[in-house]
Amino acid sequence: MEFIFLNMQYITKNYNPLPIIFKRGKGIFLYTRNNKKYFDCISGYSALNQGHVHPHIRKEMTKQLKKLTLTSRALMNKELIDLSEKMTHLFNYDQLLMMNTGVEGGESALKIARAWGYKSKNIPTDSATHLFCNNNFWGRTLSACSSSTDPECYENFGPKMEGMKNIEYGNSNELEKNLKENPNIVSFMLEPIQGEAGVIIPPKNYLQEVKYLCNKYNVLMIVDEVQTGLGRTGKMLACDYENVQPDLLVLGKALSGGFYPVSSVLGNNEIMDVLTPGTHGSTFGGNPLACVVANAALDVIIDNNLTDNAYKKGNFFRNEIKLIQNKHIKEIRGKGLLNAVETYDNKYAEELHRKLLKNKILTKITHGNKIRISPPLTITNKEMYKLLEKFKRSMIL
Repeated sequence: MEFIFLNMQYITKNYNPLPIIFKRGKGIFLYTRNNKKYFDCISGYSALNQGHVHPHIRKEMTKQLKKLTLTSRALMNKELIDLSEKMTHLFNYDQLLMMNTGVEGGESALKIARAWGYKSKNIPTDSATHLFCNNNFWGRTLSACSSSTDPECYENFGPKMEGMKNIEYGNSNELEKNLKENPNIVSFMLEPIQGEAGVIIPPKNYLQEVKYLCNKYNVLMIVDEVQTGLGRTGKMLACDYENVQPDLLVLGKALSGGFYPVSSVLGNNEIMDVLTPGTHGSTFGGNPLACVVANAALDVIIDNNLTDNAYKKGNFFRNEIKLIQNKHIKEIRGKGLLNAVETYDNKYAEELHRKLLKNKILTKITHGNKIRISPPLTITNKEMYKLLEKFKRSMIL
């Protein structure tokens, strides 16, 4: 504890981490300096779908480190061409824009939507409006703060940016009302499952209704799959549960395999072509190292059937946990290996979180009474049984 305290004084206090220092990770586990082993059910907020230090990604990254790491987008590299071809075919889009972090992907999608609104929808200059859902979370930039309904996110960071409006998540009637009243709306950006809000799953067919309404009123549907995408929910994309293809798809986190920041925006020509040389960019976006990492990260998900594993293990986990009789538990919900236990009060959530930590399970509380459980998608049957044993032990009063 003294070692941690002495070194924390040099770190900006924008996080409140657990007082444990980890020195290495492998698969679904993290290890302390004393080699104590913890189940990692945070998974870097779904950046570690492939597990810690996956050997294939490490191998491909190491090979590329010896050849070329950065050209900037002033020059072209083959790795970007290869990844663009792969991802556009995989997700059925015309173009790929590579960025670095998830929030950069979201910012880029909003810029594209604005340019599309002015160039293609012909809305008046500087009048573009974006719709977002209450309780959304997609980052900490000023745009993300301006679109947030969480005071912790936006207080002391005002004034909010103009052209941002929030509506109720899962309410297609409210969406249509707004689309009908404001012809200057250029996009509706949403998470197919709200992660930071506590793994909130919308009503059945909501995404299909959103897509229909966006088409009807000529508005771009932007789906933030930074956390839900790439196998986490038991489908390659959470949108796949409703066979919906958004106009702009934002990916990140697991696209990195936990090795190197990588994010992207995918869209079709009629939308993406609004970006022309000089209108958008990133020094590191689409660099050779990032593209090799992303390519390998996708291979691990596809070649190892991690999406199917997430689907089966997630169903098994929820069904087993629901068998436990615990008067403090309000709901257990999720899809794939994106799950949450919601308690009736914050006090018990904190107690359960402490018990889980004592049993060497790392989880995260969000919004006071919701504990998210998201292990890497590489979890085996044996590991899942062991995790459940410890989880049940923690939940039993």
